[in-house]
Amino acid sequence: MSRIGKKPIEIPEGINISKDGNTIKVKGPKGELHRELHPNISVDVKDNEVIVTRPDDTKLNKSLHGLTRALIQNMVTGVNSSYKKTLDIVGVGYRAELKGKNLLLNIGYSHPIYFIPPDDINLELPTQTQIIISGVDKQLVGQIAAKVRSFRKPEPYKGKGIKYSDEQIRRKAGKTAGT
Repeated sequence: MSRIGKKPIEIPEGINISKDGNTIKVKGPKGELHRELHPNISVDVKDNEVIVTRPDDTKLNKSLHGLTRALIQNMVTGVNSSYKKTLDIVGVGYRAELKGKNLLLNIGYSHPIYFIPPDDINLELPTQTQIIISGVDKQLVGQIAAKVRSFRKPEPYKGKGIKYSDEQIRRKAGKTAGT
């Protein structure tokens, strides 16, 4: 039995979960999420708990059991308290700026980079070298953070680029003069 899949999901106050066929909808104070579930997995909403069950012990159903439970738990957590990722910009002259809701990045290229985030994502800039990406969908927040980071990944010699705030960059030694 899946250790993650068999644990029930506690529903906090203010969260409403409804199931319509294979679609589950989670509504809370921060927003609303819905997801299409695999037809092999059954989800029961009882009292203040969500219970995920599988029909048999085939390899597919075992893997879907824990996955479905984790996805629903992430939806509940997201609408209750949103997810956020912090990016740091490292480099002389590298900076970010908000133009309305859009992000303007000057990161060493000959042109600035404009990034238009989806409607569900909020961008904040406490300083010119720090970007906070937040939203209710964990997958979307991570995807947008990875997209922004991909504009200028940190390089291993000076550490210049866009990195996650908790990321450690492995530094390499530069060339040494030959004799």
